[in-house]
This record gives sequence, C-alpha cells and structure tokens, in this order.
Amino acid sequence: MTQRRVPTSAHWETGYAVVEDGRVVAIEPRENDPNPSVIARGMVDSIDGPARVRYPHVRRGFLERGPDSRAERGVDEWVRVDWETALDLAATHLDRIRTDHGNESIFGGSYGWGSAGRFHHAQSQVHRFLNSIGGYTRHVDNYSFAAAMVTTPHVVGNYWKLRDQFTPWTAVAEHGELVVAFGGIASRNTQVGNGGAGRHELPGMLQDCRDRGVDFIGFGPVRADLDVGLDAEWHFLRPGSDMAAMLGIAHTLITEGLHDTAFLDRYTVGADRLIDYVTGAIDGDAKTAEWASERCGVPADVLVSVARRMSASRTLVCTALGVQRAQYGEQPMWMTIALAALLGQIGLPGAGFGLGYGQNALVGRAGPEVQWASLPQGKRGVDTFIPVARIADLLLKPGQRFDYDGSTLTYPDTRAIYWSGGNPFHHHQDLFRLREAFRQPEVVIVNEPFFTATARHADIVFPTTTTLERNDWSSTNAEFVLTAMHKAIEPVGESRNDYDIFTALAERLGAGEVFTEGRTEEDWLRWLWELNCERASAAGIVLPDYEAARALGFIDLPDPGRAQHVSFGDFRHDPEAAPVPTPSGRIELFSETVAGFGYDDCPGHPAWFAPDEWLGADDRTALHPLHLVSNQPATRLHSQLDDGSTSQATKIDGREPLTMHPDDAESRGLASGQLALMRNDRGACVVGIRISEEVMPGVIQIATGAWFDPYDHPELGMIDLHGNPNAVTRDVGTSSLAQGPSSSSTLVQVEALTVDVPPVRAHDGAATVGIHGT
Repeated sequence: MTQRRVPTSAHWETGYAVVEDGRVVAIEPRENDPNPSVIARGMVDSIDGPARVRYPHVRRGFLERGPDSRAERGVDEWVRVDWETALDLAATHLDRIRTDHGNESIFGGSYGWGSAGRFHHAQSQVHRFLNSIGGYTRHVDNYSFAAAMVTTPHVVGNYWKLRDQFTPWTAVAEHGELVVAFGGIASRNTQVGNGGAGRHELPGMLQDCRDRGVDFIGFGPVRADLDVGLDAEWHFLRPGSDMAAMLGIAHTLITEGLHDTAFLDRYTVGADRLIDYVTGAIDGDAKTAEWASERCGVPADVLVSVARRMSASRTLVCTALGVQRAQYGEQPMWMTIALAALLGQIGLPGAGFGLGYGQNALVGRAGPEVQWASLPQGKRGVDTFIPVARIADLLLKPGQRFDYDGSTLTYPDTRAIYWSGGNPFHHHQDLFRLREAFRQPEVVIVNEPFFTATARHADIVFPTTTTLERNDWSSTNAEFVLTAMHKAIEPVGESRNDYDIFTALAERLGAGEVFTEGRTEEDWLRWLWELNCERASAAGIVLPDYEAARALGFIDLPDPGRAQHVSFGDFRHDPEAAPVPTPSGRIELFSETVAGFGYDDCPGHPAWFAPDEWLGADDRTALHPLHLVSNQPATRLHSQLDDGSTSQATKIDGREPLTMHPDDAESRGLASGQLALMRNDRGACVVGIRISEEVMPGVIQIATGAWFDPYDHPELGMIDLHGNPNAVTRDVGTSSLAQGPSSSSTLVQVEALTVDVPPVRAHDGAATVGIHGT
C-alpha cells in the first residue's frame, strides 16, 4: 500500500496529510511542533463524511417557484442538478437583482476562517467576484473582537496593529512579576491561528513565565480559563461585571495614591475626567471596592489587595476577548488600558496591557513583521456596509437607520445573499431570529464543502473543495513558517474550487476578464509568491524561488529577534517623536471624539453600565436565573469539524455538553450524563449535563459550534436538538459605538428533559429527492 505525506496547512495545524489509495488517513504535525492540536484529527473523518456536499444542489421549491418559495428555506428538500444548470440559475438571479435593485441589494457574506490558504481564501474570492460584477454590501469588524476593534482607535490606535505589538510572553518571563487576567488566558484557544498555526508554543511560554516566578491572578466565571499549571489565584466574577471589578481596583489605586501621576500627565489625556468619574466627583457615586463587590461578586478586600499588588509589581494587565462580547463590551477594553496607564507601566519591558491574549496561537508571540501577500479583492463598486453582527437586522429592517462609530447609517433593501466561507448559523446570536431573517431575500447562494445550517437555509449550494483538494500558500503574521500547500487528494464528488466557480459565474455576467485578469490558479500562485519574495526582501529575509519553494513544502523563517520586544517602548521614550495614532497623540482616557458622538450607552470615558438582562431592566432573572457563558470549543474551530471524531467524542448522547456547578445541578435534580433543556424566551436547545466546580454557582458554560439542528417538537415547539448556545443568546449590539455581538449577556433556565426528542440530524447531509432532468 503506497503512502504519501503531503505538506499542508490549516488554522489548527501545519504538517502533513497522510494519503493512502487516494484517501486521507491521517493529519500529522511537523516534528518541531511542541504541542500539536487535537482538532486536526477531525479533518480525516469529515473530508468525505455524510455531511459533505458532493454535487450542486438547488432547493426544490426554488427550482419550481423561485423566490416565492423563500419561506421554505431550512425545511425544503433538495434536488441534485448539473453544474451548468446551477451556474445559469445563480447568474440569472444575480443579474436580475443587480439590474432591478442595484448592487447594494446584494450582501456578500463571508467570514475569513474558511481556509488557511492565501489564494483559495473564501472571503477574498467571493468579495473579488462580487466587486467584479459591480459591487455589494459588505460587513466590517468581526464577531471575535468587534468592540475592541472600534474602541481602541479612539484610545490608543488600530487594534490589528496593536495586537501585533503586544508584549510577548518571552518578555514577560524575563521582566514581569505579575499577570492580572480578566477572563483568563484559555490555552484551548491557542490550538488555532488564523492563516495557519505552525508551532503551538503559547502554553509552554505561559508555563515558562510561571516557572520563572511570574504570578498569575485571574477573574472570571470559569476557572479552567487559566491552566492549572500556572498555579493561579482565581477569583470567581459574575459574567458581565469585569468593568465593575476594574473600577474598584482603580478606586483603590487612586485613593491610596498608588497611581502614577507623572505618567498620566505626560502620556495620557483625560486622566482627570476618568479620576473624577472613579471617585464619584462627577456622579456622586464613588466606585469603591465595596461598590464593585456588590456588582461583580468579588470580595472588596480581594480587589483592594490585588490593586496593591499590581502597583508594587511589574504588572501586565490583560483582558480576554470574550469579556467584550457582551452588552457594553467596549467599556472593559477601554478600562484595561486605563488600569495599565494608572499603574504607569505602559512601555516598560514585560508590562503594560493586552487585549486578547489566549485568543489564538499567534497573540503574544513576536514573529516576523512582514505583511504577506493575499488575493486582491478588487475595486469596490458600492460602499454600503453593516457591522458584521447586525446581519439579522439588515435582513429584517430594510430602510431603518442605526448608529455606528459616530455615523448614522441605513440598512439597504437586501434582495440577494452570496455566502462563501464561514457559517452565520454558528457565529450569530438568536438563531431562530436569524432563520426568519434568512427567509427575507429573494435568493440565497452558498459555496460550501459541507451541508451546514447555512447551506441548508440557501436556495443554491455549490460544492467546494477543502484545503486538501487544491494547491495554495499558507502564511500569517507571527508565524515562523510559510507553507506550500499541495493538493493531497482529488476533489470529492463534483466539488470545484471557489475560483473556478466564480470564474464561471463572472463569465456569464460579462466580468470574466475583470475577475481572473487572465490568470489561472498556477499563475496566481506564482504572482503571490513573487510578491512575498519582494516583501520578505524588504525585511531582510531571502526566500527561495517559486519552484524551490513548492518542492520544499515548508519554508522556515529566521527569528527576527523580537523576543524582548517592549510594547509602546518608543512612545514611552519620546511621545513627541513616536506618538500613538489618536487625535492628541497620547493615550486617550477621555476621548473628545467619542464624547462628541453623544451616545447614552458609550460616553467619552470608560464607564459602568449594568447589562439590561441581568439587573432587572427586563425583569427576567426569576424565570431565567442562570448566566450563560458560551465560549470557544477545545475540540473544533468554531463549528468547523464538528462532525469529526475529536468533537464527537466529547458529546453526551450526541449533544453538546453543558457544564454546571454541583449546587445548581442538585437544586434541579440533574446528574452528569443526563439530557436537559436549556431555554429562555428566545429559544431552547437540548444539552448533555456535565457537573463541575470549575464554573461558579449561578453560571453555566457551553461551547459554541454545535451545528444548529432546528426541530419543531410537538410539545416543546421549535428547539435545537444539538446544543447550540446561539439558539438562546441575545441579538443586540454592544452599544451604539461598535454594534458588536453581545452573546455573553444572556440568562437562561436549565431543566430536566421529560419528553422524547429525535437524535441529532445536523451531520446527515442533504435530504435529496432526485436528480434534475432524470
């Protein structure tokens, strides 16, 4: 039996696809990876599993009655069609809609985790195609850290650039003494890196910090968000109340004279306004440790003690991005920076602040500073956009005006959705509302390798290849390797590359030359590599030529010598010569710009707002007393590979496990391994119970990513059979500033399941009723 090891890369692993007789039998890491991801194993099962889309499909009602059948999306049967029929149908509807309603009526949906490859990158491909035919309405920001993305430019600079400059853990190990982590630093998230994870080093880097004497203090509702080996001092904190705890710490720093006034005077603006707010001079409500304790649940003496330790130590203050995926999520991001400024330690080795450590395998590593090449997305013909988390509002509220980052915008009338890469029925909140929203446009077209819930709510589904069925390049910032990804197996069924699909559509719509520029896949791969060589050369890195690079498979990069990088070091040394990119050139603890927006829910300085859902504004706590934490999974990337063996091994009777404190389980008569119903007035889902003291009382934890499986139960009504937490999460913006997702502001009830429910069907593939034309 002939076996081949083919170089490949995915968001969870850079290594080899092991191929026998035309089938992938294993994914193996490179020898230099100290902590390979367990997620990669799931790829072997899913690549040709039951959920795979092997042929073009059209929803039966759409094939027979067109847009008049839109109400049947998500429940209709499917008809297998040939490629020419599917392409002609899609091109006809896109042409009709752009002609009759304009290109802004087409929404180009994608979320960039579709592929680690830089050419076959689904988001770049679909956006380039839609721009080639006149443009589309796009989204801005992301579900991961929208509140941070919009807030930091007003305070200290662009988030993406900021993230690349955060203090590396190697510098913390060398110079740091204390890490205070709001929301923890979850090592499970460091299995993945957008664009391709090479060496999984971050858990080892954190452990090295601890071994060299750095102490860790964590605040949050889930103790497992800091590794056991870090021997962290953990304090349970009520979800959504990190801002209150931060204010209580700030009050101690200020009133005990532990804040650095010289730093504040030279490097910040607005410190006096923030201090007046913290001490109560503005509103008469001093944000004391006792005040904070009433809101966050952390004892006041703990907050005081932590404040004193922070001022007496070389301290890194960091906040997990899950903290900002909540109502008013902008505030703790801003206040994290403010705490570091009050300490006066921004710009010191091993200290300062970080927003999103533990987000992935890249943040906290000091890699090469090269912006690697990617497929150009073309010239925009339309400039309409929405914040990404407002997709349901876009579809349900055409013509409605909304606030965003100082502007007042209007939702266009969306007649078509083209989605390629990503799964909104994973990322978005209140999925039963999203389901209704997806039934509004005239046509929904999806490119997908798998029959996800998004594909099931489409009219036309084009089967696309996976990374193992095509050639590409993998590259990403902070990684030390470029990968020549090689085609390991032939496309499954009749699946095609996105590029080939969009080329065929563009030709039908008179834009073939604009889309392809006359280039084949091979031509584009050469073009990208030549551009990479130019950019690498500018950074003093010599890369091999195209043929040599493809033959090597892995091109390891030299260490850039940034292990002791000092975040904001140049700014601290000379703020006039190296200002931060804000209107004042300083860190803005009070922003005149944000204050000028006049938002009631986001003033000009970080401030406390009680989340509506859990402080009585909606009077929900009696019916739904448990706070839901829906965090990232350890066994898949978002919803990718949920059908694989790694993810499936953690299920309870096929359902996603929900972790509950023993006291909450006992009061409800629930036991580990039992099925239960998690519900509120937005929806319900079936879950499997897991009992542990790693979550605080009154809180439940369930990972995101179980494929949405809606079912109209004769007794329970519409439920999700699989345990997708977004069946119950709240679909409101963080505030008028960022309009980010606020999934962490959700209250639920959990109760024993007393009726029969069907098994999970989400991974079964399409219910096909026939082949068109036979």
